[in-house]
Amino acid sequence: MSRPYWETLALEDMSDAEWESLCDGCGRCCLLRFEDDSPEGVFYTRAACRLLDTMTCRCTDYDNRFARVSGCLSIRRLSRDNYGWLPSTCAYRLLAQGGSLPWWHPLVSGDPATVVEAGVSVAGRVVCEDNVHPAELEWLVLRD
Repeated sequence: MSRPYWETLALEDMSDAEWESLCDGCGRCCLLRFEDDSPEGVFYTRAACRLLDTMTCRCTDYDNRFARVSGCLSIRRLSRDNYGWLPSTCAYRLLAQGGSLPWWHPLVSGDPATVVEAGVSVAGRVVCEDNVHPAELEWLVLRD
């Protein structure tokens, strides 16, 4: 039995389809966050990008997201040195650090619902940034 592509290919050698399929759909990278130089480094909030469907954790305008959201980043265009802001559960970060995909990842489990079952998805647990005053963001920091 051959090994899956994510175990044999480097991230930069993956096709667009392979790369895209690594996203588990948790929605965490679409959360507003605070970053600092503390040991914790990144603090995610319960406020999500205005393009994130907060129930399905899918971008409502994926093809145009960079034009519509000035802070939206293309993970594929970032160097691995800049993956530190990604959630520790993110497949891109895990693979870049030499790790493997967890049991709940849809590519491993065969079921996209396992991301929700494992408590990794933010579906139904976040609000749209349009409904949050910037001064309230610090009160919305996630405590995992």
